[in-house]
Amino acid sequence: MQYTKLGTTGLDVSPVAIGAMTYGDPGRGHPVWSLDEAASRPLIRHALDAGINFFDTANMYSYGSSEEILGRALKDFADRDEVVIATKLRHPMRPGPNGRGLSRKAVIAEAEHSLRRLGTDYIDLYQIHRNDHATPWEETLEALHDLVRAGKVRYLGASSMHAWEFAKALNLQKQHGWARFVSMQHHYNLLAREEEREMIPLCLDEGVGTVIWSPLARGRLARAWDDAKTTTRAATDGGFADMLYTPAEQAANHAIIDTVGAIAAGRGVTRAQIALAWLRANPVVTAPLVGANTTTQIDDAVASLEIELTAEEVAALQRPYTPRHDFQGISDEAEMQRIRDSIPGYANA
Repeated sequence: MQYTKLGTTGLDVSPVAIGAMTYGDPGRGHPVWSLDEAASRPLIRHALDAGINFFDTANMYSYGSSEEILGRALKDFADRDEVVIATKLRHPMRPGPNGRGLSRKAVIAEAEHSLRRLGTDYIDLYQIHRNDHATPWEETLEALHDLVRAGKVRYLGASSMHAWEFAKALNLQKQHGWARFVSMQHHYNLLAREEEREMIPLCLDEGVGTVIWSPLARGRLARAWDDAKTTTRAATDGGFADMLYTPAEQAANHAIIDTVGAIAAGRGVTRAQIALAWLRANPVVTAPLVGANTTTQIDDAVASLEIELTAEEVAALQRPYTPRHDFQGISDEAEMQRIRDSIPGYANA
């Protein structure tokens, strides 16, 4: 494994990260496709054996269960100083006041809860899952800075938001001398390239590394067009899938997926390897988050690191794309609840 730096930091991370939303107790308010601890541990160990040292989770994934499973597995299988643990906060963790958001109270409390669940003294990369428009940026950013100063967090990251919001946050951090966001975790793949307009240029200019969620477009890029609904997740994602890839984009999506398949067949590799190799062509991409539920998916992600696409292949993959609705993530709680309600097995927050 050839490690890379996260943005302009000195932190060594694998150019493939494991997204631990896949791992969590299905009985703790998570979608039906999540894997329990017995099924998760061999996959985490396989990733470590392959040289992957970058693991991303969140407090809301299975309402803490993902952090618990990941923390126990890494304690048993890895050297803590070698692995990079990333987690997130913002979304609801319990009903009632102060059970969500990015207030100073919530930031510090949720960091303590995550540390306990992960079974570690520090979090390598602590990320805000989305912006909290009910809390001033200054309150959130100073609280995050204090966690860094206290030694409980090593680096700070953010996730999907508008580029102007991220620019404002980075400027406030610089202005006040607070610890800065070193990473942006956002939605980017061959079927969703809107981040190329503003967020990716901003991250390049600011030296911020990007970590990609849904790099395979919820599995669409790993399968032929006619196999789009062959997995449990694809069949039960409800509102998430409808929001991310609407019918208006179907013709372009079909053409892109067919092109991925043609290039994969010509090279004798999998579709997933081609789609992930395309991401690596962008210098701002540090690592895709791979939510693997099989060892083969982990092996595919690692194998993609050996593929260098030609300029002609990159052009062919990008040519069918058509601009679409600007998706920056879910920031409205009512919309988030509507989506939860549409997914079988996802308990209400």
